[in-house]
Amino acid sequence: MIIKICGVRARDHALTAVDAGADMLGLVFAPSRRQITVEDAASIAEAARFAARGRGRAITLIGVFVNETVERIRDIASSCGLDGVQLSGDEPVIYADALAPLLVIKAVRFDDSAQERAWFDQAHVQLLVDARVPGNYGGAGVVADWERAAELARWRSLMLAGGLTPENVADAITRVHPWGVDVSSGVESNGVKDHGKIRAFIAAARAAAR
Repeated sequence: MIIKICGVRARDHALTAVDAGADMLGLVFAPSRRQITVEDAASIAEAARFAARGRGRAITLIGVFVNETVERIRDIASSCGLDGVQLSGDEPVIYADALAPLLVIKAVRFDDSAQERAWFDQAHVQLLVDARVPGNYGGAGVVADWERAAELARWRSLMLAGGLTPENVADAITRVHPWGVDVSSGVESNGVKDHGKIRAFIAAARAAAR
């Protein structure tokens, strides 16, 4: 089970996630209240990698983008030493090859569009199922469609996002059987990452996966 803590904006939250056993950290470069500068992201990435090495493991750094150009994504990935990128907008499927060899995670929301269906056929792209909220490129804390996610998970490896919390992540894992889980607002208090909730989420996800 891969666990991704997304929307990290502070070094101490990143270090808590690493210490608690997170596999991935998401750094948001798209306009949002969790948006981070390239400079801060690079600093957090360096600290997280150092902390992970001290524990004898690695941490995967993912940059989150919405409708950004391939050139800009590549530039930021290089500057911050990102391992992969998450495309959360309306990016065309040609981005999959254009961003290689970076790990590419594509957010899908079951909008039933031809463009989204084209991403389902990209075997080398990791899919992330998020909630569909009109006018919003993030799940906004809304629970995703677990039933459709479970159907998709029968033939495609996927990461589940959208409204996950320390309280419901075990149920989500049991019902959907995802490759990984992704959380942002579910480990926040008053819009800020909460150390206790980060640890609780990771512990609950690990226990359910076992």
